[in-house]
Amino acid sequence: MQAAAPPLNRVELQRYLRRVGDRWPIEAALLGGARVADEHGALPQRERGPEYVVVLVSGAYDGMPWLERVYHAGALWDGLEMGEGAEVHCYTPAEFERKLGTLKQVRDAAENGLDLIAEAAQGVS
Repeated sequence: MQAAAPPLNRVELQRYLRRVGDRWPIEAALLGGARVADEHGALPQRERGPEYVVVLVSGAYDGMPWLERVYHAGALWDGLEMGEGAEVHCYTPAEFERKLGTLKQVRDAAENGLDLIAEAAQGVS
């Protein structure tokens, strides 16, 4: 029998959101991936995919090369604290709207993931 995944480290998620927010004004921050699906009760006998999928949306990304955004935002993720690395996506609002229709992981994070900004506003930890 497979052991249950540890609960999400919401304290570290909020620290990550602050680190990212110190660099860019973030309009949306979504967390998806296998760990979020685990928390929502997904069966363990499934194909897991990435453990964490982070989707960041900021108008400040306009004009910044996509790889540069992803590199810098990914470097702020603390894989040791979170227990795994993250697949990071960084989009302008217009890019995000397009990616919702074309990338399953982005759509899943938007539809079934955690809204990290809303959790921060509610003081979820």
